[in-house]
Amino acid sequence: MLEIRNLSAGYGPAAVLHDVSLDVGAGEIVSLIGPNTAGKSSLLRTISRISVSWCKGSMVFLGQSLVNKAAHEIAALGIAHVLEGRQIFPQMSVAENLRLGAWSRRRGKADLDAEQAQVIELFPRLGERMAQAAGTLSGGEQQMVAVGRALMVAPRLLLLDEPSHGLAPKVVDELHEALLRIHRKGVSILLVEQNAQLALTLSSRAYVLASGRIELSGESQRLLHDDHVRATYLGI
Repeated sequence: MLEIRNLSAGYGPAAVLHDVSLDVGAGEIVSLIGPNTAGKSSLLRTISRISVSWCKGSMVFLGQSLVNKAAHEIAALGIAHVLEGRQIFPQMSVAENLRLGAWSRRRGKADLDAEQAQVIELFPRLGERMAQAAGTLSGGEQQMVAVGRALMVAPRLLLLDEPSHGLAPKVVDELHEALLRIHRKGVSILLVEQNAQLALTLSSRAYVLASGRIELSGESQRLLHDDHVRATYLGI
């Protein structure tokens, strides 16, 4: 589904990503782990064309190159990005936040209502707070809004950047159960998660990024039991 080859990118003259190659297949959950400042968020932003000033290499999604496309064009292709820190519109209602997620699709009200109903089925608490300002919600509920807004695109591929950061353990469990339900509906997921053990448990394959380069890759269960990964990223 997504093929990246020899990708380098940066926000200025210096590169933050160096010759990165990775794949996400149809129906896969693939995780990306590594230390802070490794370039994980930059990689997702490069895929979705948010913020990075330049990139070179190859990024192909379902046969189409992403390199010269704008962010809204990539969303229209079926790639949705849940940014680190949620980045919701706090003064707007939950319903308004969700509807903004679908703007690139230019579809009729009936289709949007159907997508919104699926989001509420996934996150019932949002259905009780549709008229409430999103900024007044709890951190976990705001993350539900962020994920729900991305789902309004009806994505084929979901990019998730640190979805569990700052959330209580119970909320993390709820969120990751929701991600599994999203995946079971056929959405592929590329997951950046600081909780490496959780990421490797959820995904089928994983990449380890360090200093902007892919250091290791393979089946998640193999990496979960790799001595270097356990010592460096799992604290075991």
